Amino acid sequence: MDELTKQLCTSGFAKENGILFWNDTVYIRDDVPAFALLEMRRVLGRTFVPQTLSAEAFDEMLAKIWQQNSGVSQQLVDDMDADIDLMALTEEIPDNEDLLDNDENSPVIRLINAILGEAVKDGASDIHIETFERTLSIRFRVDGVLRPVLQPARKLAPLLVSRIKVMSKLDIAEKRLPQDGRISLRIGRKAIDVRVSTIPSQYGERVVMRLLDKSNLKPDINKLGLIDEELEKLKGLINRPHGIILVTGPTGSGKSTTLYAILSALNGHERNILTVEDPIEYELEGVGQTQVNPRVDMTFARGLRAILRQDPDVVMIGEIRDGETAQIAVQASLTGHLVMSTLHTNSAAGAITRLRDMGLESFLIGSSLLGVIAQRLVRRLCPHCRTTSPLDDNEKALFSFMDKPPKAIYRAVGCDQCRQSGYQGRAGIHEFLVVDSAMRRAIHEDKDEMSIETELFRQAYSLRENGLMKVISGITSLEEVMRVTAERGGDE
Repeated sequence: MDELTKQLCTSGFAKENGILFWNDTVYIRDDVPAFALLEMRRVLGRTFVPQTLSAEAFDEMLAKIWQQNSGVSQQLVDDMDADIDLMALTEEIPDNEDLLDNDENSPVIRLINAILGEAVKDGASDIHIETFERTLSIRFRVDGVLRPVLQPARKLAPLLVSRIKVMSKLDIAEKRLPQDGRISLRIGRKAIDVRVSTIPSQYGERVVMRLLDKSNLKPDINKLGLIDEELEKLKGLINRPHGIILVTGPTGSGKSTTLYAILSALNGHERNILTVEDPIEYELEGVGQTQVNPRVDMTFARGLRAILRQDPDVVMIGEIRDGETAQIAVQASLTGHLVMSTLHTNSAAGAITRLRDMGLESFLIGSSLLGVIAQRLVRRLCPHCRTTSPLDDNEKALFSFMDKPPKAIYRAVGCDQCRQSGYQGRAGIHEFLVVDSAMRRAIHEDKDEMSIETELFRQAYSLRENGLMKVISGITSLEEVMRVTAERGGDE
């Protein structure tokens, strides 16, 4: 797209001149003089038949395209592959920038678009904009780790924060309360959904933007990183007619991705699949997805009750947060539905303890629960620079669960391909609890978490052991596995 065509596609140009070039069609406001069209044909070097709209219809079309009247702002970011000097862009922003100006050539909009473009290009999951007493910091979270990107002038903080609030339809005058909003983007050919969170701090508002690449999600149960034995167990469980399958782990451990992969594997004309989510992170064709909305008392429990009246075969609940939702989920599983959800626990056995804490009786848990997958995300070793080296004595002890421990393992190095980090992308490590007769007996007998783990590790690898097997395969490093399983080190 050349510079002239880009200009004709901007809302600022369209509002000022009454001419919009969109999807290979030229739209004009009915008050645009004829000589303007002749000049446009001359400049573009081609003929076209414009669609003439009344002033009201033209404005409505602009509003529809840029979604000015909805809770989501639609922006366009081009040239994602071009090298951008972010610091140079910060120097172009005047102190009296008009925050409500929608012209894409506005310096502050260009800077924000450039930051978003760089974040997507780097594969960032989050953008942090943090205001301190004397500095403004912009950081990206890439492969689960934050890294600094830019430190623009401190005076730009209110401009950047306010502009992001305008884009995400938040109240720019409200600086005392946290706010949440959304922005929809097209960056290059990628459809990006941005969840915006603002919170007041001592020296100004902080902003975190979570990036969800809708075009990049291809949920595939075969690509979850489960070892062959675990994958076969999971495929067996999800083809059961009823019961509960839980995925556990901390925030950002890939629980939603696992659930979407399972739903995709089950998705077909013979099943009615319904979900209750907060928020709907990715849209799945053929799946009925419902969003939680606390403002109108649309909770997980209320949504779950409603979809159970919609004759579902498979039900997915974004998260079991309270006893009421847990009770409904169990009853649903016992009355012929396959139910899937997530819990915030550190281990697979911890899910049973958590359900008990929510008020569920052990015999109900044992009767309804099919399995629990606990998971973490580790950074993948960069294939361009990883290297091998022997294990020392302390490291060898970690592999004592194996009959033949390795003599050497892959290590992170760092190169230009991975920005000297030694890592590219992420992979999952898992702990898979299947409720067989022995496990069901332990649950029914009110065995504590440690006893349940003892039973679990008779039949499955622990989270750390699963990670260590992926160290041997060269997928990740020993340091990564120890980092994400540190809270459980004393138990294994």
